[in-house]
Amino acid sequence: MADSRSSIDALLTEHFRYTPLSLIDDIINTVNAIIYRAVQAIENGLLSTAPQALGFADEPSTNVSIPDADGDGNVDFPEARAEIENGVHQLETLLEATVDKLFDKFEIYTLRNILTVPDDLAPWVRLAHYGDLTLPLPASAPTPASVLALRRKLQETSKLNLALEHEHARNTALLSQLHSLVGQPSPPTAEDDTSSPLPSSAPLSFLAPHMAGAPSHPLSTSAQFTVSQLPALRALVAELRPKLASLPSAAERIDWDGGNEQRREYIDGVVRRVVREHGVGEESGGRDAGRTVAGEEVRDLEGVVQAMGMGREDGMEE
Repeated sequence: MADSRSSIDALLTEHFRYTPLSLIDDIINTVNAIIYRAVQAIENGLLSTAPQALGFADEPSTNVSIPDADGDGNVDFPEARAEIENGVHQLETLLEATVDKLFDKFEIYTLRNILTVPDDLAPWVRLAHYGDLTLPLPASAPTPASVLALRRKLQETSKLNLALEHEHARNTALLSQLHSLVGQPSPPTAEDDTSSPLPSSAPLSFLAPHMAGAPSHPLSTSAQFTVSQLPALRALVAELRPKLASLPSAAERIDWDGGNEQRREYIDGVVRRVVREHGVGEESGGRDAGRTVAGEEVRDLEGVVQAMGMGREDGMEE
């Protein structure tokens, strides 16, 4: 019974675009709102009526004091307002209980006899938006799994398309930069039919075969010639590698101190010759005699001789 009621509720919900129970709830809420407005109107009317008209009378009192009055001069009865509010609350509670009891019966009757479809008729009901459907569905009809797969495929295709557009824009910018380097105008794009102007300065304009002043042979010929020279370069590198490996051992065998010793002997001989030319002779015994030469003069002479010797060596090398 519960399953049949669920299928009927689903059928009615699909037909009305809202559940049957929500319709009954709206009716009950509307009636409750009317009750609340009526109770509020009754309370306002009772409070605005004079207490004497409602049956409230002055209590007999031996006290000669003047009773309290409102702004209009009417005698104020504090107990009248409390009794009116209590009575209105009781009336509201009574009306709510009565409405709940009666509309519970109304809900049960409506769901069983009005908003319902007979159990034997429900499987044969065909709504208007099912008019173009062929039942039972053919084997080639899409299933929820196939629709989900197509949706995922569409999402991945959109992602790929966006990535390709970004790559295309980056490649277009790169080609534009390369064309400016070789001195060629950039080809027109799909968004702009006009090509970019020819750049004024092109550092790699010699690579363009059809430009004015460019070499007559095309770039492909130069590339083929370069590729043809690669075997000879490989052979030359293979020949030089053993010689390059032997260079450190040959450098270790060089006598760097021998050259310095020969230079010292050369400088010593030149210094002695210059000293003799300045009046310093030789005494017996093979020792130099004459005036004493200061250390600063000797150092200056050594510097001059060294400069002369370096100049002589440069001349010999040339």
